Amino acid sequence: MKIIIIGAGFTGTQLAKRLISERNDVVLIDSDEETVRHVSNRLDCMVIQASGNSLATLEEAGIAKADALVALTESDELNMITCSLVDSVYPKVTKIARVRNYDYYINSEKKGQDRPVYGIDHMIHPDIEAAEAIVSAVKNGAVTDVIDFENSAFELTRIAIQKGSKLDGIAVQDMRKYISTDFLLAFIEQGNQTTLPSGSTVLKSDNRLGIISRKEDIPHFLELCGSEVIAIKKIALVGAGRIGTKIADEFLSTNKTSKLFHFFGMRKKINEEFVIIDSDRSRAKEASERFPSAIVYRADITDEGFIEEEDLSSFDLVITATHNHELNMVTSAYMKSLGVSKTICLVLSGSYGLIARNIGIDVAVPIKDVIVDSILSHLRGKSVTGIHTVSEGELEILEFVLLEDSAVIGKQIKHIAEPGSFLILLIQEKGKTEFIVPSGDTTLEVGDKLVVIAYIKDNKHIMNKFGVGE
Repeated sequence: MKIIIIGAGFTGTQLAKRLISERNDVVLIDSDEETVRHVSNRLDCMVIQASGNSLATLEEAGIAKADALVALTESDELNMITCSLVDSVYPKVTKIARVRNYDYYINSEKKGQDRPVYGIDHMIHPDIEAAEAIVSAVKNGAVTDVIDFENSAFELTRIAIQKGSKLDGIAVQDMRKYISTDFLLAFIEQGNQTTLPSGSTVLKSDNRLGIISRKEDIPHFLELCGSEVIAIKKIALVGAGRIGTKIADEFLSTNKTSKLFHFFGMRKKINEEFVIIDSDRSRAKEASERFPSAIVYRADITDEGFIEEEDLSSFDLVITATHNHELNMVTSAYMKSLGVSKTICLVLSGSYGLIARNIGIDVAVPIKDVIVDSILSHLRGKSVTGIHTVSEGELEILEFVLLEDSAVIGKQIKHIAEPGSFLILLIQEKGKTEFIVPSGDTTLEVGDKLVVIAYIKDNKHIMNKFGVGE
């Protein structure tokens, strides 16, 4: 594929790296001279210093032969204008734009029009993507990060094995002694190394397991790994910006106790349990007006006097969701040291997520990785419905539908297996509503939806094997 990316910031650069590793033809455009010089020395692709909303520049970059345009500048309007311009001349090019203005995003969802609104085929809202990831983690007790799969009762959770727990020291093939429900061990992390497991692999304390299981079975796996499952009754949300507001919306949509809190055993009203903290006067005022059932403080979260006065160390969960990712990490780590049971932290990328977990933070949500995954899911072809990067970028989970020209149609999984290269985690057979954990005897058919995990370095091979792509 040929992809033109407008904006060579962190997200644009990370997206370009992933696409280049898959041997795509990538052109990166940015107007800043220093940025272009820096990126040119790091990436093996064409980098152009120019304004991305110039048709002449785009034609020089090869827009006439491009498969997709991705607009990732810091300006919503520039991203939208660029896509609109390309749509007017090259309507067959897939156009993707990052847009932070929620009103633009909502308007883009309108259906029944011949052409996409603003000429944008897919609009990516980073704040919504990040907020949904944080809320998903809270729903699972804030003990692990979670990946949901579309229309599936299964989730992927990453759980650390505690020393002396039931899984400490046993082989993967012996896990069935303790688990009677459907599950699959997707990967094992040990230090900075990640592997796809075999039956003889021995599990050890401090290993982090990527486990596919039904949502209701997650507490059982947490118990087996030695993780404490607590009822989350008191939550503090640090940051009332765009992401914090979306998170609070999920929890405080009504004045009654939400289903989410009911799940964790809350008996009191939300306004006695949910606190929002922001140092900015206008954001704190807006949050107070928007969420009357919450207690809102205009305060500096680094002020020890405020922390002590409001007894924040007694809270069950602290979520740090400001746009200052370093502050999020420092605050979450400090809250853990004071005795807060669980912390969730918004970070920049997967590498920061690794640092966050190493300093004791329970869940780290890498906002840039979430955005790149969302964009890639729209670039891998119509049969691909979702992409998730895991293990700091080493592994990738693909959700896709098998097409009739796939070479694996009619074959059993055991006959196409490549141990150590990929694993088929879940399958939804055509016409069925439920996903299942497949066996080696499962036969693949046209229209089946698969969830597959593979090393990112091998994803081009895996996509070719299953007939996924353009």
